[in-house]
Amino acid sequence: MSNITPHSFSISKKDRTQRNKHSSFLIWFTGLSGSGKSTIADALEKELHKKKIHTYILDGDNIRKGINSNLGFSPQDRTENIRRIAEISNLFIDAGIVVLSAFVSPYKKDRNNIKKIVGNTNFVEVFINTSLKECERRDVKGLYKKARKGEISDFTGISAPYEAPDAPDIEITEEISVDEAVKKIYKYISNKLKAS
Repeated sequence: MSNITPHSFSISKKDRTQRNKHSSFLIWFTGLSGSGKSTIADALEKELHKKKIHTYILDGDNIRKGINSNLGFSPQDRTENIRRIAEISNLFIDAGIVVLSAFVSPYKKDRNNIKKIVGNTNFVEVFINTSLKECERRDVKGLYKKARKGEISDFTGISAPYEAPDAPDIEITEEISVDEAVKKIYKYISNKLKAS
């Protein structure tokens, strides 16, 4: 590490913000598997796209198929998974893009580390607060059934803990529709989107 010297390039984040006519930051969706993180992130991205906001979604399964394919689900691997995603998100923020990241991210310490990497002002935490009972009822991918049978170890909510955020920027409960969730999140981030 002592021989690494970051290069200083001519075009800055400020230049990209001015060109895009909006600021860039990270919207981090956390919650149990099946809570609706990716569904809401997708609907929000569609809304932002209509408004000509440059966006990109990072999603748990997609990231684990590629850049994090060498990681499992042990606490150490989960921490590394989230650290890498935070670093990738930070690059996107510098590129002038609003990043929507949908990850279970069960540990508070890991979510706090994301804030350190991207900076507090670049971090919006959205807690998709859907009960375990409702997530199991949905069981979109059949994962809870497998976890209950012991076919999946270290499964959040069943055999591994989920530490809910104490003070998320936005909380979405299971009673709220996807459209209402998008409106609520957009209302919160609308001022943040303004280019400075």
